[in-house]
Amino acid sequence: MMTFYPTAMPAASSPPDTLPIRSDEQIVRLRQFVREKAVAQGLSLIDQTKFVTAASELARNTLIYGGGGDVHCTLVERNGRRGLKLEFVDNGPGIPDIARALSDGYTSGSGLGLGLGGAKRLCDEFDIRSAPGEGTHVSITKWKPF
Repeated sequence: MMTFYPTAMPAASSPPDTLPIRSDEQIVRLRQFVREKAVAQGLSLIDQTKFVTAASELARNTLIYGGGGDVHCTLVERNGRRGLKLEFVDNGPGIPDIARALSDGYTSGSGLGLGLGGAKRLCDEFDIRSAPGEGTHVSITKWKPF
């Protein structure tokens, strides 16, 4: 497991909305859903775009490499800040070398190799857990600035 954000007080959260990722059409729906939630949380247009881009990339990875899965969307609050958390979960083959998968230029398919690392850079918090044969769980959060 690799965690890339400082731990702080636990975030309060709403019950998650769950969306399936089993087709390209569901990825389009996820993008629209995330944009709506980001607007409702008061994220700036730039932060909305960053978060939707990260969500789209991770959803595509969930579909292509994980064989499909689910996305759990939760409105979160921590230390008076509001944010949006997405968790991408699949039961695919898993990632044998997470550090390598996060490095720019690495791809196990035909892409540019910017997906996981790019998604990480677009978010305020990023966590990934994966192992061969155990699927992958990626969590991203975007916070509204004070």
